[in-house]
Amino acid sequence: MSKLYDGIIIGGGPAGLSAAIYLARAKYRVLVIEKEKMGGQITITSEVVNYPGVPETDGRRLTENMRQQAEFFGAEFMMADVKELNPDGDVKKVVTDKGSFETLGIVLATGASPRKIGFEGEIKYQGRGVAYCATCDGEFFTGLDVFVLGGGFAAAEESVFLTKYAKKVTVIVREEDFTCAAAVAEQVKNHPGIEVHYQTEIVEAGGESTLQYAVFRNNETGETWRYEPPTGKSFGIFVFAGYAPATGLFKEFLELNEDGYLVTDMNQKTSKDGIYGAGDICVKNLRQVVTAVSDGAVAATSLEKYLSGMYEKLQLPEREISTPERRKPTDVPKQESAETGGFLTEEMKQQLVPVFERLEKDVVLKFYTDDSPISREVEEFAGEMKDLSPHIRCEVNPEGAEKIELPAICICSGDGTYLGTAFHGVPGGHEFNSFIIAIYNAAGPGQAIDEGLLDRIRNIRREIRIQTVISLSCTMCPELVMAVQRIALENPNVEADIYDMAYFPYLKDKYQIMSVPCMIVNEKDVYFGKKSVEEILGFLEN
Repeated sequence: MSKLYDGIIIGGGPAGLSAAIYLARAKYRVLVIEKEKMGGQITITSEVVNYPGVPETDGRRLTENMRQQAEFFGAEFMMADVKELNPDGDVKKVVTDKGSFETLGIVLATGASPRKIGFEGEIKYQGRGVAYCATCDGEFFTGLDVFVLGGGFAAAEESVFLTKYAKKVTVIVREEDFTCAAAVAEQVKNHPGIEVHYQTEIVEAGGESTLQYAVFRNNETGETWRYEPPTGKSFGIFVFAGYAPATGLFKEFLELNEDGYLVTDMNQKTSKDGIYGAGDICVKNLRQVVTAVSDGAVAATSLEKYLSGMYEKLQLPEREISTPERRKPTDVPKQESAETGGFLTEEMKQQLVPVFERLEKDVVLKFYTDDSPISREVEEFAGEMKDLSPHIRCEVNPEGAEKIELPAICICSGDGTYLGTAFHGVPGGHEFNSFIIAIYNAAGPGQAIDEGLLDRIRNIRREIRIQTVISLSCTMCPELVMAVQRIALENPNVEADIYDMAYFPYLKDKYQIMSVPCMIVNEKDVYFGKKSVEEILGFLEN
């Protein structure tokens, strides 16, 4: 019974983290499984000012504090993709791409993803003018006109954010007024850089390689009007039309409403015993962080009562399922209050210790630079990396620079053989973890991967170069980066080059990139959006 969890929480957003805090604090053994990034959708929000007791923060910091709090009480965390649930019986099974796990109860907090509207041209121009994340893609529209579709909280908040970049922001609201809180709507209505059209919707968007026109209809009068930017320019359309609940994993055996949301009772219980729902996947009137954490708390405390009954039914001793040693907040290294002047804080270095202790082979990081400002930062980064592990050797400007687009950090084996993965620029922001995982996959035991996928990777016979264009502020980019680099590290026929868009603007013009992440295969085929290893293999095999 040592491998049996009391509760498995699927989803690492505010709802899942709240449930983890409550369950772990009650001394239950808890595993949180997240597919993409701990923190969920709120991590892309640059400003959070309505969370009680926290006057001002951002989504990433707020959820990172939640994660640490859950970890303090003993919750375990895993980055994995849940493939299947077996909800029947007293002991339930959760199947992931990193193994299968048994549990007495489950909290579903899988969240939701941006919903597409379905207007003509939406899919065709995604990444070439149509976008869904202002934080990730706003900078691509600097000095251009931008349209925001939607009248809810996200549309209102992000339209104000986009005024930092856009020449002008026009908000298209289908209803007679905004549907979010009046205080938020007033910021939009009173902003000098924003124009609002009510009872209006988009009909069509089109152009050649990028957006060149859009057609809108006033539903009150029936009149249509057409927007075209000045000659030679493009423009942006940001879609904030709500979210589609991620319920595909369990739609066959749990009750959903007509819109696909999970039906729960007042205790967050679903239609099956031992399974609870929390957060944006549930039927509810308000989808905010504060309601998500409330759902998580209610789901966890309801599950606690269920677990007590299961312990009695299965005659399990209270301590038979061991609880990980709990840590107090004071036992965890605190964030440095002052800047260290470098890229790596002392806290970051301490967090890397257990990762680098697992390295089994030597790895050489070759730093290639020129006389550009970003190259000087790359050299500084090399100085900070060189002493972190005896298995890591750093070389600055060794032979071979004539074959590399500068600046670059190439990951090589201990004998200096290039392993097919290079970061162009400093892998900071959200990409630092991707960089560390690349080293771990190259020199450590590596992340678990399905044997079938591994066989498909190793069966690639033709030479392939994958250029991945990212922004360090993009929360969707790391999934694509880690998938691409994993393929390259496992097959010598594949090379993966990761580019920070800020320092390689020619790629934007060459491939008409207006959204990240972007993947270019053999300098020809262009794909936008986050992709898994399996999805990328589908493109490469075809």
